[in-house]
Amino acid sequence: DPMGPEHSDTYVFLKPKSEWKTARSQEEIVEKLAERLKAIPGMSFAFSQPIKFRMMELLEGVGARSDVVIKIFGEDVELMRETAERVARTIGEIPGAADPRVQEVTGLPVLEIRIDRDKIARYGMNVSDIQQLVQSAIAGTQASTVLEGSMRFDLVVRLPEWATHDTAAIGNLLVSAPSGQKIPLSELTEIVNEEGPAEISRENGSRRISIEVNVRGRDIGSFVEEARRQVDAEIALPPGYVMTWGGTFEHMESGRLRLLVAVPITFALIFLLLFTTFKSMKQAVLIFTGIPFAMTGGILALWLRDMHFSMSAGVGFIAVSGVAVLNGVVMVAFINQMREQGHPVYEAVVEGAISRLRPVLMTAAVASLGFVPMALSTGPGAEVQKPLATVVIGGLITSTLLTLLILPATYRWLEQKRAD
Repeated sequence: DPMGPEHSDTYVFLKPKSEWKTARSQEEIVEKLAERLKAIPGMSFAFSQPIKFRMMELLEGVGARSDVVIKIFGEDVELMRETAERVARTIGEIPGAADPRVQEVTGLPVLEIRIDRDKIARYGMNVSDIQQLVQSAIAGTQASTVLEGSMRFDLVVRLPEWATHDTAAIGNLLVSAPSGQKIPLSELTEIVNEEGPAEISRENGSRRISIEVNVRGRDIGSFVEEARRQVDAEIALPPGYVMTWGGTFEHMESGRLRLLVAVPITFALIFLLLFTTFKSMKQAVLIFTGIPFAMTGGILALWLRDMHFSMSAGVGFIAVSGVAVLNGVVMVAFINQMREQGHPVYEAVVEGAISRLRPVLMTAAVASLGFVPMALSTGPGAEVQKPLATVVIGGLITSTLLTLLILPATYRWLEQKRAD
């Protein structure tokens, strides 16, 4: 389990939304909970969904439960902690940052016994004599075995629990010298209580400390870009130390890069098929213009609903582009068919627009109505469903207007221009 001993989980099960009285959305509930929990000193809180939380644990391996995870690699744990604290303070000042916190790597109470090698050498003792005594006193030593019926139990002798934390009691332990003399442990060692490392995390062979932060009220991509600029400008890493950025942002970035490759290839293949089918560059370009119109509607819909671009929104843009091209193909193919039957351009365009009105509207209406429940969903998975559905509905509206109004008029204009 990558979670440290200082972490604990609390699950909150929400009532049906109809019974909510003090909040209207899940985001508002989180904001109010965060405001109340700030009153508890010495603790930091993060809010996440159970499945998302566990997935981030598997992907980042640091008990990560946040949108952005910054990792600092180095050797000196204390120096890494100080640098991480500065990074967390810098990121916490950026608009949209929520719940910034640093991985707890120090603060564990440690009993340290420092052996004076010169003193033990005078008495003819070695380090193992001291270690054996301390181990017996604190961890215990098996003195005998207790038999109870067929059961066997080890009889362990050790100091009482309260004495294991008392430096004076440990210092009064007597060490036997080879000469038979009994020397108090305090005369041979220095016994102190100090703060030690709570945990030492490693990744790829290097020590690591992580900073986690959630993002609210803005898209993760722009937040990370601003945070990187701010951190690079204000914080200089010590020589030999490295900082990396990950979390949800890292996987969104890799998905975005894949889309940057897949989408142009897909559009190029679509255009090639259109050109091969209609044997006309102008008609292929005319049908292809449905894609930017569909994207315009999707972008406008996201803006009206105050949503940020995400991977699911990107999938929605691809889906609505296919529908827009399909409607254009149906319209242009029918108009070409009317032209082949000997109808004039104007008559073919009017007849095509009227005849294809019902199929185009039915396609758009069925698809749009099918996505309405997803666009309005508030249950689990809504953060993925809503952007996709919003893009598809908005894109279908604008692409349908293009197919029914602008495409026929542009077709007639191109044909008249060619005739002239």
